[in-house]
This record gives sequence, C-alpha cells and structure tokens, in this order.
Amino acid sequence: MSESDSAATKTARVTDGPSVPGINDPYLREQLEHRRKKLQSAISTVTATETDSRMAPLFELLGEVDSALQRMDQGTYGICDVCHDTVEKERLIADPLVRLCLDHLSSEEQRALERDLELASRVQRGLLPAPNLYHDDWRIHYRYKPAGLVSGDYCDLILPSADRKSFLFLIGDVAGKGVAASLLMTHLHAMFRTLSGLGLDLRRLLDVANRVFCESTIAGQYATLVCGRAEHDGKIELASAGHFPALHISKDSVKQIVATGLPLGMFANSSYTIERVHLKPGDTLLLYTDGILEAADPSGREYGIDALSRIASAGENCSPQELVAACLMDVERHSAGTKQADDQTLMAIHRSRAAAYSAA
Repeated sequence: MSESDSAATKTARVTDGPSVPGINDPYLREQLEHRRKKLQSAISTVTATETDSRMAPLFELLGEVDSALQRMDQGTYGICDVCHDTVEKERLIADPLVRLCLDHLSSEEQRALERDLELASRVQRGLLPAPNLYHDDWRIHYRYKPAGLVSGDYCDLILPSADRKSFLFLIGDVAGKGVAASLLMTHLHAMFRTLSGLGLDLRRLLDVANRVFCESTIAGQYATLVCGRAEHDGKIELASAGHFPALHISKDSVKQIVATGLPLGMFANSSYTIERVHLKPGDTLLLYTDGILEAADPSGREYGIDALSRIASAGENCSPQELVAACLMDVERHSAGTKQADDQTLMAIHRSRAAAYSAA
C-alpha cells in the first residue's frame, strides 16, 4: 500500500467511524465497575459543606468511567478517538480510561511514556541474576536480548541455602509483548523466589506455582517455562510448562529433553512430569526461548531447533560463554536484514571437567 493509499484509508476511518470492533474484555469491565463503586463511595462521604473543588474531580472521573462502560456496551470501547484503530490492550490494562493509541499521544505524553519504559527496563534488568555463575563444578552463562526496552522473557538462577547443594535454574516466556508481559515476568520472578525457599520437590513446586499464577492473573495470561534443579554430582531434574525441549550436549550427541506439561496459568489443576538427566564432566545443558527458534530470515523461514542443535554440537568443547556467543551469532546470521521480532534468551549450564578429577 502506498503512502497516499494509507493516508486515504486513515482519513476514511476518521470520517466513517470505527472500522475495527471494540474491546469487551471481562477483566477490563470488572476494573471499570470496581472503579465506579469506589468513586461513588468516595462521593457519598463528601459532606454538603465541603467545597466544589473536591467534588468536581470525583464527578469528572465518574463521568469518564461511565462513558467507558457505555462505549463497552456499544462496542466502541478501546477504539482510538482520532484514527479509530484499536488502542493497545496492554495500555488499557494499565489504565482502562485510555482513549488514544500510541500514535496519537501528545509529545509530552510520549516523552512521559518513554521515561516510564526506561525506568521499567532498569527495574527489570535489576531482577536478572549475574550473567556468569560458578557453583561447585557448575559453570552457567546466559544472554538476555529484549526486542524492545522491556521484555517478556524470564530468566533466573537461584542458589541453594546453606543446608542444600542443589540450585534452581529457570527460563521462560510470557505470552504477549511490551509492558504487560514485563509485569508478568516480574510476577514470575517474585513467585519462584518465594516458593524456592519452601523446600518443595520440583513437581510440587511447579504445581503450586501454576495454581498461584492462575489465581493471580487474568484469563488469557500464561507463561511457558523450563524449571530445573541441578545437584552437585551432575544429576539434573527438569520440569516443563509447555516450553521447548532443553538440549543435552555431550561428547557424542545433542539430545532433546522433553518434559511435558501445560503452560503456567492455563488450568489451575495442571500436573507436570519430571525428566532426569546426568551431565558428565564436559556436558552442557542448553535452554532458550522462542525468540531464538522463531527468528526469521527475510523470506520468513524460521531458524528452528535443527539449526540450534547443529551449532550446539559443534560447540561441545566450548565454554558456556563461547557456546552462547556462537549460537547467537548463527541466529543473527540467519536473520540478517530483518528486525528482531521477539525477545531472545539463551542459557548454558555446563559441568566442568574439573569434576572428573574430584570424582576420581
């Protein structure tokens, strides 16, 4: 479509009214109705002797909420007042009274949004573990590449308490993009950090995490995830919530480790299977998010797990840092000429060859 055609289409939308259906989300309706009750309660407590300056803002807000509910009933809620395209849903979740899409915010509003995103990015990066971890004979390295300022990828390493030698590793991907996904990522971080201190076995940990996630998010929000526990002797337990297979890289092969389970947040009573693998000295476990496999070249062809396995196989003698760098370089080579469309995270968990001497 040419620029003139695009402009004509935009003009027609403004002239003819909404060209896309409005949003009628049960969660957003619930939020609006909740705000309406709160405002009505606040207004009822204002005495007749108090000034109009206190009453006016409350009535103005109540009017905005009533208008939003009316638009929802009419099927026009969530439609930009200027261009009549759909307002970004993640912004409606943050503020259900929003009436303009990002393209039609004022310059001041856009600058304020950019400042908020930069702050959110700093907060999110502050939650990430150190990119290099050395624990007993384990060497762990990861790279975290958001597609924008904030990310929906989840990555964490939780070291053991004084009475345990095993540690937890987690990598996952929250459905959606932008601020809404990043908020869910921080929710996962806090949840697993809390649950990890309860001494639960891995299956029970996933069961409880899924139930908590279901009860604390709205319908349609979910996350895929691999959660593992590594012991000092090279034994690893893996549980998956609808995530891609982990890759076990050994001297002679690259094997996919598939642990089954539905994504967190879909059904409160989901159960998870546990897969067990033993990493010998020199072996590596490679974890990744969908932004790696789905990175596309200019023709739309995705990178895929076969390409990742090929690079992983060639990196059998590499350090975790070298392996992750080689994988990302190959992904970038494949998708050269295209913009990064999704967040990308890679984690390599390597058992050092020093373990062979300690075990001898």
